[in-house]
Amino acid sequence: MKRLKKFFIVTDIGFILYWLITVFHWIPNQYLFKDYDNPILVAWNFSFLPLDLLISFTGLTSLLLYKQGISIWRQTALISLILTFCSGLQAIAFWTLRLDFDISWWLPNLFLLIYPLFFIPQFLSGK
Repeated sequence: MKRLKKFFIVTDIGFILYWLITVFHWIPNQYLFKDYDNPILVAWNFSFLPLDLLISFTGLTSLLLYKQGISIWRQTALISLILTFCSGLQAIAFWTLRLDFDISWWLPNLFLLIYPLFFIPQFLSGK
């Protein structure tokens, strides 16, 4: 849990910060993705809001449950990892379909896609 805790804190707090920054339009224009003001892309981006906040909730909750010694932390952490993988996969699939390879948007989403793959097998095997 020691290694996973660091990933959860970075990811879950990161999602909360990203959505605060996005809602209040604090991202400088030069860092916005292509066609950012297109209403369809705005809706696409905000379609991730419930998923990302659920990821943060389950990740942070699992840390709290672990600290309290409540065994359901494992299931909660696994849910968070699977949802994180899905969030990254969906974003990467979208950018691929658009043939838009902006590294500033790919790197965070590749992180979301890949890091759970190192932990999910451990949870599924019961280790």
